[in-house]
Amino acid sequence: MPGGAVEPDLAIPDMAANRLVLVTGPSGAGRTTAIRVLEDMGYEAIDNLPLSLLPRLLEGHAPEKPLALGVDVRNRDFSTAALIEVIDRSDWHAGVPLQVLYLDCSADVLFRRFSETRRRHPLAPAESPGMGIAREFDLLRPVRARADILIDTSEMSPHDLRAELERWFAPKGAARLAVSVHSFSYKRGLPRGLDMVLDCRFLQNPYWEPALRGLDGRSDEVAEYVRRDERFEAFCARTGDLVHLLLPAYEAEGKAYLSIGFGCTGGQHRSVCMAETFAQSLAEDGWQVSIRHRELERHGVPDGAGPQPRE
Repeated sequence: MPGGAVEPDLAIPDMAANRLVLVTGPSGAGRTTAIRVLEDMGYEAIDNLPLSLLPRLLEGHAPEKPLALGVDVRNRDFSTAALIEVIDRSDWHAGVPLQVLYLDCSADVLFRRFSETRRRHPLAPAESPGMGIAREFDLLRPVRARADILIDTSEMSPHDLRAELERWFAPKGAARLAVSVHSFSYKRGLPRGLDMVLDCRFLQNPYWEPALRGLDGRSDEVAEYVRRDERFEAFCARTGDLVHLLLPAYEAEGKAYLSIGFGCTGGQHRSVCMAETFAQSLAEDGWQVSIRHRELERHGVPDGAGPQPRE
């Protein structure tokens, strides 16, 4: 299931304190990122603990915090049989079930990731990464079959993976529905996973002003220029009315997050200004909001200015 997750057979506990999650998967699929995300969510995270020490850890008193354990083929004394034995036991921490989170990825994407970073595969240090990837797939096949939650990261960025993990593992009832506001360029297509898309290309374009061309929509000068368009206020008001109508309804239905995208030609001026304006409005109304500017992130642009994609 590319870019998605398999619904778990194991019921997910309501309280995060009852979570015991083992994170595994092939090298390069995002296990380290997942461990960091879970740690950010309040999990006690332990990575690369030798398998021989896992029973001692898990046979102790149940932890006060949810626990995430990272395991892969680089763990000392790793073996498929030993890991399966850990997974198949049902008596850890007074019966709290161990959930297996498996980060999967296609072989060609893993090969590209290893090639781009020039890293050696742990199972093929002197050979092609493809050899190590194939060996690791064989080793982990029985573990993959025992996954309670399987997330394919082949088409996911680290931001996408974080959002998916928050959907599965954030404590229930700990926060309101989270809203992610994106800016993007239509020339590069729609960002993955948007729920709502709004086109800003009808607004006056700062690109054609030489003094504004090198800035982006986070700068005061560009924002002021865009807001002078006589259609700006009506666009903001009607979009805001629609979203404020929908958010409580989505929250009542149990939706964990909503992604809203604003697009323009180059993803530099108008869409960025609209995303910033809209995110600030939602935050002031008490919603949990995050902002992503895809084209600015892609070009590594610092706040306010820098070399920009052409509008």
